[in-house]
Amino acid sequence: MAYNGGPMTEAMYYVLLALMHPNHGYQLIQAITEVSKGRLVMGPGTLYGVLARMQKDGLISLAEDDGRRKTYQITVKGEQALRIEYSRLKALIQDGNILEESGKS
Repeated sequence: MAYNGGPMTEAMYYVLLALMHPNHGYQLIQAITEVSKGRLVMGPGTLYGVLARMQKDGLISLAEDDGRRKTYQITVKGEQALRIEYSRLKALIQDGNILEESGKS
């Protein structure tokens, strides 16, 4: 299923965040754990499935492939999608302020 600009999965969001600096698979796993402050620990199977789908959708590309490891980078389309998703998530948080206004949290 191609990415259509709708809400991203958590995995996609964090992969794109981590690829603001080109990385290879093992570094990506570490970067995702770091960026998510440990909330998301992604295994290799999940990561490589997400990477393949995002590469097919043009959100990321191969920066380097030395035969041993592949280094991925975010594309212009990927960064635009990430910024749109970030704005969407911020709007969700702002809409949720009604919970704080009602005195319940």
